[in-house]
Amino acid sequence: MLSKLKNLESRRKDPILNAALKEFAMKGFDNASTNVIAKEAGISKGLMFHYVNSKKDLFLFLYDYCTKMIEEEYLGLINFDEQDIFEKLRQSYLLQLELIQKYPWIFEFINLSSATKSDEVNRELEKRTNEKLSSCHETMFDHVDESKFRTELNVEKAKQLIFWANIGFTDQILEEMRHTETSELDYDHILAELDGYLDELRKVFYQ
Repeated sequence: MLSKLKNLESRRKDPILNAALKEFAMKGFDNASTNVIAKEAGISKGLMFHYVNSKKDLFLFLYDYCTKMIEEEYLGLINFDEQDIFEKLRQSYLLQLELIQKYPWIFEFINLSSATKSDEVNRELEKRTNEKLSSCHETMFDHVDESKFRTELNVEKAKQLIFWANIGFTDQILEEMRHTETSELDYDHILAELDGYLDELRKVFYQ
């Protein structure tokens, strides 16, 4: 499917993918505009439809492409043998930041609601339900060294609180992205902020 787009070299393909990811992530499938995608990508609408057959095909191609990228370059690289919950979180963020630098809207896109006004698109997304990515909670929190937690804590509730803090920090990064040009994002600053938050969480939850 969409072999013309898939086989493009990265310098030509990535602007199209990033423009489409941003438009779909911000507006959803139904309200996304192919005119905006073409303009953001710096190509004519005619050339874009030389690479893709329709908005539906582009959306489903992106879903499959992003799922594969996250599986291979995020979930596939996480060291599940790491037992320290905060080290595992830090590792997770480093991998996410590497992906975000390449495709800034990838995680917002993949977390889109599957419900659209197109029955055809909904059916195609349903076929992919059984292959959905593992949740962050499952990959991050199932196997951790619970002996490091303060003895008076309910560890399961503590892990849930850490999970919510993790979501909050991710939302903060995404909100910053919405108001900053990708080239101007300071990833070193983001990582320094992350390390600061993780240090504070260690003080709260660890012995």
